Amino acid sequence: MVNCEDVIRFLDTYLNIAHIADASHNGLQVSGTPRVGKIVFGVSASLELFRKAQAAGADLIVVHHGLLWGHEQPLTGMFRERIAFLLKHNLNLAGYHLPLDRHPVVGHNACLMRALHAEQPQPFGEYHGELIGFSGRLKPVALPEVVSALEAFCGATAQVLSYGPQQVETIGIVSGGAYSMLPQAIAQKLDVYVTGVLDEPAQEWCREGHINCIALGHYNSEKPGVLALMHLVAKQFDVQTEFIDVPNPI
Repeated sequence: MVNCEDVIRFLDTYLNIAHIADASHNGLQVSGTPRVGKIVFGVSASLELFRKAQAAGADLIVVHHGLLWGHEQPLTGMFRERIAFLLKHNLNLAGYHLPLDRHPVVGHNACLMRALHAEQPQPFGEYHGELIGFSGRLKPVALPEVVSALEAFCGATAQVLSYGPQQVETIGIVSGGAYSMLPQAIAQKLDVYVTGVLDEPAQEWCREGHINCIALGHYNSEKPGVLALMHLVAKQFDVQTEFIDVPNPI
């Protein structure tokens, strides 16, 4: 057992939340028991995750997508049910959004870069003044091999827009709902852009920009950082840890 505040202090510091502007409230969002013996990690705060975490014996739940997004919200409907469940079972909830996107070690995008053995990583993908992803270089590789490697790493089925070179050497990655950053990848003349989800403009951007785009799903593209953070915490603290998957193809 450890103090919950010690775990939160470590995560807040390691992820540098004080220096990253974000719509999400990063850090502890709901307080519960002060002593923690088991920490459950998940991608997104939901009643399904909370129920599974409570059944697994969790004292603290750490997610990428939390409950608080920078505006007051009435305690009604689904939001009330989620908060009520956490309070009833004395569960702590912490969320880390942009700090986990952009972290150079445990961030989703850094993990995806390492999965492809990308070299010369550079911050990439401006979002509200923050660079939250990475670009880099690959040893010349066929596009289908990149797709297969990412699908295996994320446990996902990718959507691919193949309008660029079939042998790729340069890549940009911004996980999650970052299809709108595709023009930034085109401006840098990258061979392939990797994200979570696409929307209607993406196809013609790719065709006209002569670029490939790989979309792994918002949820699946953001499992890697959560898993990396879990392994880090397991080494740092004498607690049990578990990743609970709530499968989501979107």
